[in-house]
Parts: sequence; structure tokens; C-alpha cells
Amino acid sequence: MFSLKPPKPTFKSYLLPQAEENIASEPRIKKLEPVLLPGEIVVNEVNFVRKCIATDTSQYDLWGKLVCTNFKISFITDDPMPLQKFHFKNLLLGEHDVPLTCIEQIVTVNDTKRKQKVLGPNQKLKFNPTELIIYCKDFRIVRFRFDEAGPESAKKVCLAIAHYSQPTDLQLLFAFEYVGEMYHNLAKVNGIDPGGGGGGIGSASAQQTPLFETYSDWDREIKRTGASEWRVCSVNEGYMISTCLPEYFVVPSSLADQDLKLYSYSFIGRRMPLWSWNHPNGSALVRMANIKDVLQQRRIDQRICNAITRSHPLRSDVYKSDLDKCLPNIQEIQAAHIKLKQLCVNEPFEETEEKWLSSLENTRWLEYIRSFLRHSAELVYMMECKHVSVVLQEEEGRDLSCVAASLIQVMLDPYFRTIVGFQSLIQKEWVMAGYQFLDRCNHLKRSDKESPLFLMFLDCVWQLLEQYPAAFEFSEVYLTLLHDSARISLFGTFLFNCPHQRVKESTEFAISKNIQLGGEKGLRFPCVWDWSLQFSSRDRLLFHNPLYVGKSAPCVHNGAMKSFKRSKKNYSSTLRGAPPALKNGIIGEQEFLPRRNSLILKLKPDLFQPAESPSHSREQFFRDWFAKPVDLHGLILPQLSATQIKLWKLCYFRWVPEAQISHGGSVAAFHRVSVLADEVDMLNRNLRHYKSNSSLQGHCTELDQSRMYFRASGFNDTSGAPDFLSSSFPFSPVGNLCRRSILGTPLSKFLSGAKIWLSTETLANED
Repeated sequence: MFSLKPPKPTFKSYLLPQAEENIASEPRIKKLEPVLLPGEIVVNEVNFVRKCIATDTSQYDLWGKLVCTNFKISFITDDPMPLQKFHFKNLLLGEHDVPLTCIEQIVTVNDTKRKQKVLGPNQKLKFNPTELIIYCKDFRIVRFRFDEAGPESAKKVCLAIAHYSQPTDLQLLFAFEYVGEMYHNLAKVNGIDPGGGGGGIGSASAQQTPLFETYSDWDREIKRTGASEWRVCSVNEGYMISTCLPEYFVVPSSLADQDLKLYSYSFIGRRMPLWSWNHPNGSALVRMANIKDVLQQRRIDQRICNAITRSHPLRSDVYKSDLDKCLPNIQEIQAAHIKLKQLCVNEPFEETEEKWLSSLENTRWLEYIRSFLRHSAELVYMMECKHVSVVLQEEEGRDLSCVAASLIQVMLDPYFRTIVGFQSLIQKEWVMAGYQFLDRCNHLKRSDKESPLFLMFLDCVWQLLEQYPAAFEFSEVYLTLLHDSARISLFGTFLFNCPHQRVKESTEFAISKNIQLGGEKGLRFPCVWDWSLQFSSRDRLLFHNPLYVGKSAPCVHNGAMKSFKRSKKNYSSTLRGAPPALKNGIIGEQEFLPRRNSLILKLKPDLFQPAESPSHSREQFFRDWFAKPVDLHGLILPQLSATQIKLWKLCYFRWVPEAQISHGGSVAAFHRVSVLADEVDMLNRNLRHYKSNSSLQGHCTELDQSRMYFRASGFNDTSGAPDFLSSSFPFSPVGNLCRRSILGTPLSKFLSGAKIWLSTETLANED
């Protein structure tokens, strides 16, 4: 008989119940996923990728996932970044992200077969890569290893990066997908409209940057500069005359619209003369393309010059400057930039250290910087001293004239040395005047048209900022991030060759995606001047220059708010920008010694030279200006001696570990001055608290919040600089430039104990 009872279990567990609970509650492995923007999609990815932090060791390498989207390449990891003490966060990009439009070259390597290949679009890869090296336009180098990754997956992600980083059509850039998604969802990013225009640096109520897309923006600029004999012209409304000019621009009042239409056919690109700025003495700054009609050239040129002369209150003559003959061309500037990049990035630092300065000179980059500053200063002399209008003539009037016109205005008008003013200058002289950002930044990888003119301009402005730090409201961090923003394919500011191209291409895209534009002229792209899209309000404080002396600074005296204005007798802090030999308002004799490329040269006596020749008058003007204390709210002129024109280290060296100085560089002074400025603000707040009357409370509210990134812990703050400060602050070179350790360079070995200076070859043989 069979028993109906179930058989006894024969399995016996030897695990304690508590242990079983621990196993059951073990956390799952976190899934690594990228943070995506509206319209951004993942096109390929590969796991078990190693990001290299240094070339001489792998102990600091990070493990994670490499992702390619239609906007960026993103390395996602849970591992903390080693050796990094500070990270400046961009809200659009992760710590390890690189925008596709910032990629310059993609190199794949196979160690086993000893092969490497530079990948282009739609190319095949015949070997499985074990390494991927990304060369970026901002001088970064990012390196990944695929030792543990699937070979086919590694190959696919490399090909995807090569394909999406080199689009063949403008509408394939990510900004179109982003804006299309925003219009479909009727949403906003971070509370900002996709086309919302030029937000300020601080709060939402900050002063807006004029975009010069409307009649009223140009009319306000005319009134601001007092150009009473000039008018806003709407003859190009709808881009009926020229597709590379803005719809509205300023012309002499004496020129009728019918004359402008008639003359436009004679100019290259139909680019008629454009007014840029008016000096208080009535002199005007005008940009003009060449006249292609040889038969009509003399007659039209005379008519234009007569109209400009009639617009001057003194009816002064017009001075024409042919920029194509006076300045380096775009090909020469591009060649110099390539050599500079080769020097700063590609060549091993330890092999170039002993001849680095001569190699820098051979790039000619600083020589071209000096040329732009010198020629702009000479044209400033014509407007300031000779009271004549200046016409900048160039073949198409949209490359070299952008740089020259902008520099002239920065030197002459203190408004353009403020943050909002500088942004309006770029809008007016670059974006709306038809500078070809798409071609010159090479967003579509057409290298024959690439040239870093915008970087050249920012470098020139940095030279002036370095020489006159108290005259500029913005800092070099602001200039560097502005350069970086031109490499992000999201902002319409730096995406197109002209305003018409934005309207045409975005309208076609809107039709293809069934987007209703209503009464708008094309899609509205995000504006780069809305910095809240990229950085937090705290990080945006780094844009402010703590040395800046505003037009008038509020102060409290006996409980009453007063405005301190600088007088001719009060020059104590303006001497910072003066030549080093300046004492008691008199320049030392050594400053008159002949120097190469200097504005001030001691001229040899020439009996046959007239006493009042143009060159003598110009040199005398520069001598007189440099002999006086600097007016921070007036004209500033560049110092062009070899010791005054420097390499912009923060921009070009920030990714080079060997060039990083811990607790050194300009940021050390920036930190200390910020703390001192914050102490002054604290003192003002205390004075208002105890002495101000009730009527002043509302007036002073805006000063109650600190405007400095580095703040004082109290009065007489003696605390040292933060441990994370270095010469590359706020950027970190860790993991962005893979080279051998700094301990291998001749200079570091010498400083760490070598008794004599040894050659690179001798040190290389040491072990």
C-alpha cells in the first residue's frame, strides 16, 4: 500500500536566514544612461569603455559607457574623476561630454595590427579599433580604449561619431531638431523660450542685449551715439536687395532709398555701405564692400563719400582704409592658428620647451594680433584726433572689417566694454553684419573656408583687458566661454552665415516638420546671450571682473547715498593700465627707445621731413596719450611692445597639465581682489544698516547680494586661496589631454633638484 503522506524534503539549507535576507536585498547594478536634451537621440553606444586620464599610467583610468548622440559624444561613468579638485559645470553638457561641432579630427587605432586611420564621413573601417582619439577644436584631446568592449560595437560607435560629427547639410545640425521639438511641445528649457533673446548675466530682470533684428534697436543705437544725420533704412526688408545684409541698417540721411537700390548692384554681394558707430565729434565709422563695376566705381564712390561727408557736422573728409592691403588675410590667419595648435597640443611639451618661444614666434599668431590692434589704433587716431569719418573697405566687407570695426569701438566707447554692450557689439558687427559663422567655424567640415577670425577678435580684446583690467566689466573667463559657445551647435547666434540663411533654412525645416510659424520669420533658435541655459547663477558670477571701475560707484557719506565720479585729479587707480615707466604723469625716456612693432617710436631727425607730416602727427598723438593717466571711461589704446602682447594662456593652455600652476596664474590675483571687493560690499551694507534713512532702503536693495564668486568670510579675511585654484581655473585639464607626466619635463627635473641645466636628450636617457 502506498502512503498518501507527502515525502519528507531531503534538501537541507545551511545558510542562515539573515544571510538569505542580505542576498535578497543586494542592490541592483545601476544602469548608465545619458542625460538628453529635447530632440536629442542616442544613435550608438558601447559598454566597458576605458577613458584614459594619463598616457604613462592606467591607474587613474575611468570605466563606463561611450555614447554618441545627434548632439554630442558622452562618456558615462559612476567613477569619480581622479586628481580633479574642481569642476565647472555646463548645464547643457556633462563632465565628459564633447559637442559634435567641437570635434576636429577622429583617429582610430588598432594596437595589434599597428594601424591607425583618420575617419571621415561615410568611410569604412577595415579593422576593429582598440583605441579612439578625439581631437577637439578647443585644443582638447580625449582618448578611449576598447580593450574589454565588443569589437563590432566599438567599430560601430566610432563610425557613428565620424558620421554625425561631419554633417553634409545645415539642417542636420542638432539645433534644428532641438528647436523643432520645442515648437512641437510648446515647451521651454529652464524657463526660457527657445528663441528668447539676450538674457543678461544675472537675474531674469537683468538688462537685455539688443539683437538688432528690428528697426527700433538700430534707432536706439543712433540716438545713443548722437548720429543725428543718419537714418535707419528698411530698403532691404524681406531681404529684397541683399541676402547677406540685415533687413534694417543705418545709412546717411542724404541718401534716398531709390539711390541705394540703384547703387547696390555695383557692390560685391550687393553689400551697400553700413554705418557702425558715431564718435561724439561727429565722425562716423562705416563698412563697405568693394565696387565691382569698374566703369561706375569712381562715380559711385564719390557719391557715397559725399553723403558721408554731409553727415558730419564739420563736413570733414572721409578716410578710406583698404583692409585687404593692411591686414593678414583669412588664409594666413588660419595657417597661424594651425601652427599654434600644433605647438600647444600636438607636439610633446618636453621636446619643445627649450625652443618654445621661438616656435611661438614662428606661428605668427601674436604678430597678427599686433597687426589688428595697431591698425585699429591708427584708425582710432583718425577719428579721435583728425575728426574724419573712416570707411573700412574689404572685398566682401564681412571678415576683416568685423574685427577692425569691433576693436575700434571697444577702444573708443566704454559702453562696449560692459557685458551687455559687448554682446550688443557682437550682434551688430558680426551676427547681423553677415559674418559667416557657419563657414569660418567649419560646422560642416568644409576646411577650405575655415578661419578663426572670431577667436582672433576675442584674443585682441583679451590683450586690452590684460593691459587695462579696470576698464572692462567682463573677465577672461567670460571671453573663453564665449569662444567655447561658438562650438556648441545649439545657439542660432553662431550657427549661420547671415540672418537670411537662418530665415530660409529654418522656414524650409519648419515646412518639412509641419511646424506652424504664424507671423514669425523662421524658427527662433536659442540665443547665446541667455547664459542661464548653460550656467547657474552662481557660476555666472565668474563673468564679472572684480577690478572693473564702473561709470559711477555708489557710496555712503553721513548716511546719504552719493555717486562717486572720477575727476581729472583722481587717477589713483587708473594707473594700472598705464606703461610701467609712468611716474607722476610723465613717461620715462626708456619708453621712447625704438621697439619693433611699437606704436611709440623715437623718430630719427629728418631735415627733409615736414614737421607736421601725418606720421609725425600720429606718433605725437600716441606719445601725448600715453603720457597722461588713463581715463577708464574714455579712449584706451593698446601697448604693442614685445613684452605687452602675450599668449592667452587660459584659452590655449587650460587643457595642458604641464602648463598648470597650482595656486598660481592670474586667478590668484582674481581671487584676492574678489575677496577684497566683497569686503567693501559688506562694509557698505553695514553702513547702510546703521546710517541710512528709510528712503534709501529700496534704493540699496540691489547691493545686498554679493556680486563676487569668491566671497570674504568676514572683515580682514586672511584665509588663503582655495585648494582647487590653479592657472587653468575654472577648467580642469585632468582627462582632457593625455600626455606623459609633468615629472618628465626638463624644467620640472631642474626645479626638483638637478644641479645643472641638462638637454632634453640627456634627461631622456636618465632612468
